[in-house]
Amino acid sequence: MKSTVPAVWAGRILSGLPALFLVVDGAMKLVKPDVVVKGTVELGYPESVIFPLGVVLLSCTVLYLIPQTAVLGAILLTGYLGGAVATHVRVGAGMFPICFPIVFGVLLWGGLFLRDGRLRELIPLVRWSDARRRY
Repeated sequence: MKSTVPAVWAGRILSGLPALFLVVDGAMKLVKPDVVVKGTVELGYPESVIFPLGVVLLSCTVLYLIPQTAVLGAILLTGYLGGAVATHVRVGAGMFPICFPIVFGVLLWGGLFLRDGRLRELIPLVRWSDARRRY
């Protein structure tokens, strides 16, 4: 399935916004300001995991941003974001902290779907009019 230019650009924008947030989040984990250390410890993690989490997050995000490895990056980021959801559920956080990573995952996959024709071939979402013509 050939990508149209508007869909590719929409996908790049839809992918870029959450990716930018994840790059900033990963960089903050590498720098470890007090607010990051405090928040991570309050979630039940030791301070010693903050830097490695930042490395993992940045690595997965870079993989996501490279077209040849974008699907692998999306899969790895889905796992990372799933861990964030599980963490917030475990500590009894409110709906916003639980849903925020889910929305990010939807944005990441939606952006990738729009910018990668191979993914659209693998997961063919068809219009209702096309589906009716088949039957």
